[in-house]
Amino acid sequence: MDARVTAHARYTIADIDKRLYGSFLEHLGRAIYTGIYEPDHPTALPNGMRQDVIDLVRELDTPVCRYPGGNFVSAYNWEDGIGPKESRPTRLDLAWRTSESNQVGIHEFAEWAEAAGTEMMLAVNLGSRGLDAARNFVEYVNHPGGSQWSDLRRQNGRAEPWNVKLWCLGNEMDGPWQVGHKSAAEYGHLANETAKAIRAFDDKLELVVCGSSHSDMATYPQWEATVLDATYDQVDYISLHMYFENYEKKTSEFLALPEKLDRYIGTVSGVIDFVKASKRSKRDVKISFDEWNVWYHERKNDAKRMREWDWPHAPVLLEDIYNFEDVLQVGCIINTFIRRSDIVRVACIAQLVNVIAPIMTEPGGASWRQTIYHPFHLASRYGRGTALQLDVDCASYTADVADAVPYLDIAGVHDGDAGTLTFFAINRHGSEPANIKLCVERFGNIRSVEHTLIKHDDLEARNTKDNPDNVAPRKTTDAVVEGNDVRLSVPPYSYSMIRIQL
Repeated sequence: MDARVTAHARYTIADIDKRLYGSFLEHLGRAIYTGIYEPDHPTALPNGMRQDVIDLVRELDTPVCRYPGGNFVSAYNWEDGIGPKESRPTRLDLAWRTSESNQVGIHEFAEWAEAAGTEMMLAVNLGSRGLDAARNFVEYVNHPGGSQWSDLRRQNGRAEPWNVKLWCLGNEMDGPWQVGHKSAAEYGHLANETAKAIRAFDDKLELVVCGSSHSDMATYPQWEATVLDATYDQVDYISLHMYFENYEKKTSEFLALPEKLDRYIGTVSGVIDFVKASKRSKRDVKISFDEWNVWYHERKNDAKRMREWDWPHAPVLLEDIYNFEDVLQVGCIINTFIRRSDIVRVACIAQLVNVIAPIMTEPGGASWRQTIYHPFHLASRYGRGTALQLDVDCASYTADVADAVPYLDIAGVHDGDAGTLTFFAINRHGSEPANIKLCVERFGNIRSVEHTLIKHDDLEARNTKDNPDNVAPRKTTDAVVEGNDVRLSVPPYSYSMIRIQL
């Protein structure tokens, strides 16, 4: 299969917001307890955080981390996680039918985030609570001192405010499963009033309003239209979520799902434009795609287990063990975000540790990189700069979600400071290599090219504690510079990063 890709210096999409490579941690399963926090672990810091996990997160270089949920936040009292640990209450978490010890709260998470080199993206509870609790939380986190809540923070050991800039106004409030679920009109009114109160405190904060939990919701896309009509003048982003499944084990159909993701983003972008025009506004609202990942390996079993257990603390839950096929999917998802980076400014892989995550841990033992760690890591590290509008000529196939799915999924980024062009390419063809000709125009001369490949002959291949590098990137020497073109052949079902030095 031949593929011709042209990158021209004049044809760009947008400067990529580094928060496109954000992450997410929720009080769910072992994400927090025995994930990032395990006081008895051999690598534990004095505050109980696992240094081995911090090292893996720092390697990912994820600029922002959403916390504390997720479904968990919709019945969460943030005050339970402050003050002396021995005085913190144990609560029942209705979202996941577990018990929450509150040994990790805002102070502990903030210390972890600083150590992990990431900024906090905090969510407020607009399910069981509302405006007053939200404004108090913002004051506690961001006010220097001299008020009830900021002085309480100082009393609890943090003199300086954390100055968190990015705040989520609830989570998935369109979902009937959500504690405190509301109609679009109800939620839009509450979110707008909460946003107004937060802006009265600091009008420079960035606020995220809830969009649809996925594009198959019965209320989509009317939900976006109603909520944005109520909140447009007060918010900066609308949140979207999507998870990717392959229960039928049809790889070609699975890898076509990012076409559905692209339509989802395009539709909501159109709704934003419609509301902006109807309000005659100059204000731009963007998309925060703050939950996304592959999630199906343990989902049905976990749903059954949750109905049967008796409020355990930090149980094994949503611990999908990812395979090589998921590497290809995660690569296609991230490529979609890069190509839509003009409207998608923030995105958060869900989640970061243990729970449908790129990082796995063993209580008291090892931590390791799941297969999906690698495409996320390569994109986060090398996908910074300006997204390019590529011209791609290759064969396509028909799938349930789209009539013309290109076999070669590719995105390109120009980093002017580093003098590089980086292309992320997934060959979705199961039996033919992709013979790629990369044509580079008006960027100057190519000095060198480097090809990093992730390939395994078994789509079900996984990384485990005992075999952590079963699926991992490797350098190849098959990319050849021909004048101002690059030629290379990538194997069937493979992920590639092609990095050109100018």
